[in-house]
Amino acid sequence: MNAAPMNHNRTADRARITYAFDAYCGWCYGFGPALHDFVSANTDRIELRVLSGGLFTGPRALPVATYPHIPGANARIAQLTGVTFGDGYLKTMAEATAVMDSFDAALGLVALRNQPGANALDAAVAMQRAWYLDGRSLSDVQVYRDIAAELGLNTDAVATAYTSPAARAEAEADFHEVRRLGVDGYPTLLLHTAVGTDRLGGPVTSSDALTRALDQHLTAATT
Repeated sequence: MNAAPMNHNRTADRARITYAFDAYCGWCYGFGPALHDFVSANTDRIELRVLSGGLFTGPRALPVATYPHIPGANARIAQLTGVTFGDGYLKTMAEATAVMDSFDAALGLVALRNQPGANALDAAVAMQRAWYLDGRSLSDVQVYRDIAAELGLNTDAVATAYTSPAARAEAEADFHEVRRLGVDGYPTLLLHTAVGTDRLGGPVTSSDALTRALDQHLTAATT
């Protein structure tokens, strides 16, 4: 099953871009504002799909205490990108019992992005706010109900989709597609053209630099 694109009004001249992220990835959280600005600045010429990468799944879906490097990484992310880690998140990290399960988060993204009128990037950003600002578990269906309400989506439909077999299959398809694309870290932004797939920027790349990279790759692809 293919992941739903963010923009459902696709036109042939839009550049296709894949954003591979993980809701529990701090660098993706730090990259979020620049990516949002980039997408907003180029909304009429790109089609973005958002895929979950599965950073903490299976035997890696463990309590945050298992990953003692996270606080230090967060400090660097904040320094380099300017994002803020909220009091709720810091409290959750201090308690150290919350389990980061990227499969549950992938289910949440699927449930949100497939609703009529949904914007996948907005859904991904809202999920990361729930975790990195409020410290709310992305394994809690109520989180997705609240995000749905925030985004103007049907809360019951999102909750039902979250627990559906179809969502599980689509989340697995996300992971498979990310692996097929050769993604080995997050965040990864990929531009697909007739001549191949190219990476755009990295976790600390600015919106303007992403636009310049897009221009350069699109020019190269047509010459």
